[in-house]
Amino acid sequence: MNYLQQAINGLVIGHAFALVAVGWTLLLGSARLVNFGHGQMYMIGAFVAWWVMRTTGLPYLLAVPCAVLAGAALGALMQKLMLRLTLQQNLVSLMIATLGFGQLLEGAAGFAFGPRPQMIASPLQGIEFRWGEIWFTAQDVLLVAATIAVFLLLHLVLSRTVFGSSVRMVAEDPKLTQLGGLNVSRVYMGIFAFEGAAVAFAACLVAPRTPILTSMGFEQVIMTFVVVVLGGIGSVRGSYVAGLGLGLFTAFFGALVSPAYTTAAVFAVLIAVMVLRPGELSSAGGFAR
Repeated sequence: MNYLQQAINGLVIGHAFALVAVGWTLLLGSARLVNFGHGQMYMIGAFVAWWVMRTTGLPYLLAVPCAVLAGAALGALMQKLMLRLTLQQNLVSLMIATLGFGQLLEGAAGFAFGPRPQMIASPLQGIEFRWGEIWFTAQDVLLVAATIAVFLLLHLVLSRTVFGSSVRMVAEDPKLTQLGGLNVSRVYMGIFAFEGAAVAFAACLVAPRTPILTSMGFEQVIMTFVVVVLGGIGSVRGSYVAGLGLGLFTAFFGALVSPAYTTAAVFAVLIAVMVLRPGELSSAGGFAR
């Protein structure tokens, strides 16, 4: 086995996990909301990019912003539909509502795009860099660079802007923040829109590596859940580190054992961490860390 190649594969996969999870990390940290429609929003972002390229003839790099805008609009729509539940912090109803919202998205996508797998034709996927037995693509480089840029930008926004201060106040106590005169619903609108835009952006960068299906959201939401839990509730830095760790683990486990058991192995690790060090998972959160 080529260990260096597996390390490269793990870094690429890990950055993909982290980028898919970044929007949910912010949403969970600020609104205390587990969005079980996150995977379906990922799927919609991928299909919007594919549909724009197919129907308008726009190149890949111009289709990506279209998908990001559609994702932001979808996130804002979710916020409008679930604002009352979010303000009430009705977590059980929110989880059920997001699960139902995701199923509606999957059904609508199946009706609009059909059941056949599609491919997002990125020209960067065909550009390969090779050194002996080591290889990766320009799409991989874009994915890694974009993930780092998104996490750095989010960290700067949360730590050095007025909106970031508002997000942190809402995360601490939304009711008290609302009594202080801050428009909490507008902050939630920005958070939901960011989640939708971020997951659509992730879909556009990750999806060219594999065929896209309307049913692919389930696996994404599972891995996203693992990343945000292992990284610490609401921890931006923690999600990045957890995504990298999970990517390296899946790459080496798949090569050494079998890809068929990777998901089971990931959850075995998650259970072990939750049992042995439960306090650190809940205390690791915090936008400033």
